[in-house]
Amino acid sequence: TLSTITGFAEVSYVSTDRETKQLGHLSLTTGADQIRQSMGTNAGSIRLDGGGIGIAVLDSGIYKSHKAFLDGNGDVRVVAKQDFTGEGTTNDRYGHGTHVAAIAAGNGRISNGAYTGIATGANIINLRVLDSQGSGRASYVLAAVDWIMTNRATYNIRVVNMSLGMPAIDSYKKDPVCLAIRRMVDAGIVVVVAAGNNGKNSAGEKIYGQIHAPGNEPSAITVGATNTFGTDRREDDVVTSYSSRGPTRSFTIDSTGVKHYDNLIKPDLVAPGNKLISAEGQTGIEIGELQNLLIAHNPNLAAGVSADDTRKMMYLSGTSVAAPVVAGAAAILLQANPNLTPNLVKAILMYTAQPLAGFNTFEQGAGQINIEGAVRLAKLVRTDLSAGTPLGAPLLTGPAPTPQTTIAGHSFPWAQGINVGYTFATGRNLITKYQKIYGTGIL
Repeated sequence: TLSTITGFAEVSYVSTDRETKQLGHLSLTTGADQIRQSMGTNAGSIRLDGGGIGIAVLDSGIYKSHKAFLDGNGDVRVVAKQDFTGEGTTNDRYGHGTHVAAIAAGNGRISNGAYTGIATGANIINLRVLDSQGSGRASYVLAAVDWIMTNRATYNIRVVNMSLGMPAIDSYKKDPVCLAIRRMVDAGIVVVVAAGNNGKNSAGEKIYGQIHAPGNEPSAITVGATNTFGTDRREDDVVTSYSSRGPTRSFTIDSTGVKHYDNLIKPDLVAPGNKLISAEGQTGIEIGELQNLLIAHNPNLAAGVSADDTRKMMYLSGTSVAAPVVAGAAAILLQANPNLTPNLVKAILMYTAQPLAGFNTFEQGAGQINIEGAVRLAKLVRTDLSAGTPLGAPLLTGPAPTPQTTIAGHSFPWAQGINVGYTFATGRNLITKYQKIYGTGIL
């Protein structure tokens, strides 16, 4: 029992095995299309599509036969799979993980590229931590993290996407999933998580302080959702009403019973996440059970793109589909400059983001993801940075890039700032001079 465990001298804190669940035109509007043809990177003359980078997707499984997961030679890019739910399958009976994985790394083979994902050449590692009902446990996630730490070199896992969450109760200093994320980040893995979908109450009123765990972990990139209204131009984009807002309200309790809230700025970024069309998990029956429960219960989510299971697409909305946009972007940055630390990837994505007018830092973090600007900056970052690089040393190999991006004929300025937990730091020195917080193993 918990009371027995807490009595052991070697136990400093006990966290219950809480339930986890899914939170339920993209390549052009994010800037991914603009850099796809970019050559001449630090990694050599290559197509920037996340090629060679492994993205681990912790979700409800993946329908790997979907055409969205093929490479240019017709081979499947889902290179590894493990089930941690005990159901004995890595297929996507719920229908969430397939959609998420294709946003991060789906190709453009369906409808002549109309539903292209972000890192179209990245490899996908399918780690099933949500069951056929879309639910899981913290222990499933922890087991998946152990697997990642053991196998990260084999599959070059540089990015992890966690489009799931649970109530943020324990402080990030004690929450076991938050600590597991930090373990991965300290090992050089970028971890992207969903902010949650609790930005409004039952009356439809805007509320704050509802960031989910593990979105409250400061080393993770926590992502909120925007609505693009289906347009490629970005001047009309807004943060969705349901996207969870900061600050984080997880807490510790001192010896006198007083709660001490974390109160960190979150999310870090926002990305398109409203009515995104992406791969649909297989429908039908598998070993006597319905597959793709989301479509079975909500047939209106089907996009009607094809009658072929391997080419079907569906709609989903939420921060859980915004997160893989950022995961795919991180893979592209790491392909462009493999020596980037997770902290530098996060800083670059924030610094180059587009601040959306009318929304504060607790709603959008630095702003909406801008892959064009992020790649342009990442390619300039020195590749010889180390723990011994002095504070204030040159960060770039050349002049700082113009802090502005044009997408679909609309130009916008970069945020030119980064979230550092309790405040938002701004200034050109963040990208022209090396900051010690960009190192590995630094929170």
